[in-house]
Amino acid sequence: MTASDLEHLIIARLVRERGGTSQTWQRALGKVIVRDTQTHAHCNWDVRLSGTDGQRAAIERLLDDVRLEHSIVTAG
Repeated sequence: MTASDLEHLIIARLVRERGGTSQTWQRALGKVIVRDTQTHAHCNWDVRLSGTDGQRAAIERLLDDVRLEHSIVTAG
């Protein structure tokens, strides 16, 4: 899975589970940052959240599950 695929997956799940628009969640999520698997062997990606406290909390809860399902991604 690529970083952009992961980003789309997260946004789609947020819209489905929490409502709102994909644009709103995109702004709150930010871009997926891919890190080197040599230094981040268990999960090589992260995001820089923005948005409201409620949006950040919803994203963090979802990211816990997504990291278990898709811990390693490729750039792109």
